[in-house]
Formats: sequence, structure tokens, C-alpha cells
Amino acid sequence: MYKQQVMKINIQFNHARPHDGLRDLITQKVAKLSHFNEHILACDVHFLLDNATEAEDKICEIKLIVPGNDFFAKQKAVSFEEAATRAVTALERQMEKRKATHS
Repeated sequence: MYKQQVMKINIQFNHARPHDGLRDLITQKVAKLSHFNEHILACDVHFLLDNATEAEDKICEIKLIVPGNDFFAKQKAVSFEEAATRAVTALERQMEKRKATHS
């Protein structure tokens, strides 16, 4: 019987303070990525603040550890939630594109 592996999710905040619910939000969004690739071993998420004076100074970087090919996305937005959503969407596109080229 095949046992689906549970993805380990590491979340770090560099020069940023997490607010209630942000960890839960990113955990839920990242967990949904397993629908695109069931072989994801781990996910590293980094939230940081850009030193720029732009309104979009919140950065979310996500790296998915997948045997044979890791995926990475980095997105900026006015909020960490929006940056995380954009990064997850970028990863979805990458995984769909990779799946289409290898099918």
C-alpha cells in the first residue's frame, strides 16, 4: 500500500513580525500545493521586509523541495498575505508547466 508522505513546512520571519493567522494561512496555502505534486518533501517559507521605500515592501520566498527538481518563487506585495498568495500562485504555474512538459 502506498503511503503519502507528509510535507514538512518551515516558516521563518526575518526582520518581520508575524501576526495571528499568518502561519495558518501560509500552511493552508502551501499544503494545497501537494495536489499539483504529491512528492513534495519540504517547504521553506521566508517572510522579510524590503528596505526600499516602496509600498510593496513585504516579501515572501517559498522553496519547495521535490526529488529531482526544486521549485522557487519570490513575490513582493503591500502585505505578507498578498505576497504569500502571489508566491503560491507562481509555484502552481511552475508545477503545472513542469507537469505538462513531462507528460
